[in-house]
Amino acid sequence: MTTRAYIALGSNQGDRQAYLASALDALRSLPGVTHVETSPTYETDPVGGPAGQGRFLNAVAAVTTDLSAEQLLQALHQIEANHGRDRSAEPQRSAPRTLDLDILLFGDVVIGYSGGPEHPGGSALPGGLTVPHPRMHQREFVLRPLCDIAPDLVHPVLKRTISELLAGLS
Repeated sequence: MTTRAYIALGSNQGDRQAYLASALDALRSLPGVTHVETSPTYETDPVGGPAGQGRFLNAVAAVTTDLSAEQLLQALHQIEANHGRDRSAEPQRSAPRTLDLDILLFGDVVIGYSGGPEHPGGSALPGGLTVPHPRMHQREFVLRPLCDIAPDLVHPVLKRTISELLAGLS
């Protein structure tokens, strides 16, 4: 069975554009991924993390895959590692990174999501995969590129379209 998944891409160290392009090439050649569509790239200020870090380049990729969400996450972590990211050495969340790949949505599946309409912030469960991404609806740098490729996509927990979520940020 194939699933349409949406992946956030970000980079704020080194040759950011080259890291994003290489990550997209890696996604396209990933066994189990049959189609990759990408949004435009946006340059954004970092959210959280240490002061003085560089600006990010952000984009979103839509992939068609027959991988499970867990298999896709493992593959994304391997792509990050191949691009110089060492998650275990990062001093805090939102630290500068060569490459950041996050599963935003995996079809209409909900995995490990402890938020909901009454708790729209959501939160990641310790040590596990959380889909939809628990903070995606709060982040313009995620919603804007996602809206470029899937404005009518409905968040499976919040039951609002991506374009509605983006409009709600202003």
